[in-house]
Amino acid sequence: MIKRYSREKISSIWELEKKFSYYLQVELAVCSAYSKMGKIPQCALEHIKKTASFSLERIDELEAQVKHDVIAFLTNVNENVGGEYSKYIHMGLTSSDVIDTAFALQIKDASKIINEDLDILLNSILNLAQKHKHTVCLGRSHGIGAEVITFGFKLLNWYDMLYRAKERFNYALNDVLVGQISGPVGTYSNVEPEIEKMTCEILGLKPAKISTQIIARDRHSAYICALSHIACAIENFAVEIRHLQRWEVCEVEEGFSKGQKGSSAMPHKKNPIASENLSGLARVVRANSLAAMEDITLWHERDISHSSVERIIFPDSTILIDYMLNRFNNVVNNLVVKEKNMIKNAGKYGGIIYSQACLLMLTQKGKSREEAYKIVQSAALSAFEAGEEGNFRENMRAYLSDEEISECFDEKKYLKNIEVIFARFGI
Repeated sequence: MIKRYSREKISSIWELEKKFSYYLQVELAVCSAYSKMGKIPQCALEHIKKTASFSLERIDELEAQVKHDVIAFLTNVNENVGGEYSKYIHMGLTSSDVIDTAFALQIKDASKIINEDLDILLNSILNLAQKHKHTVCLGRSHGIGAEVITFGFKLLNWYDMLYRAKERFNYALNDVLVGQISGPVGTYSNVEPEIEKMTCEILGLKPAKISTQIIARDRHSAYICALSHIACAIENFAVEIRHLQRWEVCEVEEGFSKGQKGSSAMPHKKNPIASENLSGLARVVRANSLAAMEDITLWHERDISHSSVERIIFPDSTILIDYMLNRFNNVVNNLVVKEKNMIKNAGKYGGIIYSQACLLMLTQKGKSREEAYKIVQSAALSAFEAGEEGNFRENMRAYLSDEEISECFDEKKYLKNIEVIFARFGI
């Protein structure tokens, strides 16, 4: 069962009412900063905090007339504050001071959920890796059997990739969590830099070193690209599961719940539907990263061509990543690992994957590398071409003793450093 709680929670961050609540949070933080500077009387601040509010319905009415959502919002707030104290709201600011600073707060709250999701999934992968530390399976290159590995080793690679994706995400997050209270074109013409500093401290943000009328969009592009890296990691794992679930391989399966059906026509079907879904969703997140990069180039000190794009790609990307992390965690926790099939596939064609050990053994016995390679390749390809009847191990008996063959075909020799690799991750 896919957990629904966090997906609903992250989507609420991007709802219209929530967006205006972030706007109000910024406006109140600015008023508090002005009060600390002695520019707003304490009684006025208390009145503003008590009465400042908005109504979506009223904002819609006003926006229909003024054609500007921030002005409609401010007009509604001022209506509720009333009297002489309403003059202190939005004092010296421009709309983007509020919009971009509030946007950082939205990103901050969405990212808390994503980081929680990442930690949960990382822990699930690590636990499964530890469980299968010594579960022997076939390692593949170019989709073809290569040498023996363990399934835990494969999973540990997943863990490491996702951990790096998390680090990139938090680096980009740190870069985007900045606010600006710098006025039209960013020169602090009617608001002091100290107000920006104090406002950002109240909101838990860093003040931008410099802004124009907006915060530069390379920060936001890097954030969406970091989400794309998370999506790519998940897709990488999902594609692996899809390959391993094919009948020709049959080493893992997605969990198949009681009463679940795989096909309307073919009752025998059990399909990797979650992994396929995740592969598709990764395409959407990656596509959004291109839109985010397009947003970097704006006219002069500001235009609003980025705004319409961000209203789509930020809710979509953060909600999708939250969903993908939760869904893949469900896949990991319910993954069916077919250890017997793993052993069977690793032993195909009479242990053909142990060819390198045979090659090295022959060179130790005095053969040149070229001569040894030719012998082993001939024995291996002969076994492969014979299909199910092929037996590489038997083919090598013409060149190696029983003791030498036992040594070459010993999987433990290939896996002797698995513990060393796992120790790097503290397990």
